[in-house]
Amino acid sequence: MTAARDIMHSGATCGQETETLMDAARRMSELDVGALPICGPDDRLHEIITDRDIVLKCLAKGKDPHHMTAGQLAQGKRITVKAEADTSQVLQTMQDHRIRRVPVIADHRLVGMISEADLARHLSE
Repeated sequence: MTAARDIMHSGATCGQETETLMDAARRMSELDVGALPICGPDDRLHEIITDRDIVLKCLAKGKDPHHMTAGQLAQGKRITVKAEADTSQVLQTMQDHRIRRVPVIADHRLVGMISEADLARHLSE
């Protein structure tokens, strides 16, 4: 059995709820990622925002990314997998929720991220 911990990108960087979407977008660009986990003051994962979220929920609605915060944008349900989850559970979670990336949690803390590409590299046909 391969666990989520074995295929995830470790060391995922958390954005803060108080940072602007412009700052979040810059961080995503610097890290070359399409999604940014958002943590609260308790340093626990609260949500994940994507580059698509910024475009559709901020820019397309005429809102200002210099003033809108990641916390204001991140209003969805948090979907995660535990680090011990096997890859079939990870795949099922991603399929059920129609998501391309999922945060990995251990001891209530973010420990990594899994993308569709990670699954493709580690799963047999």
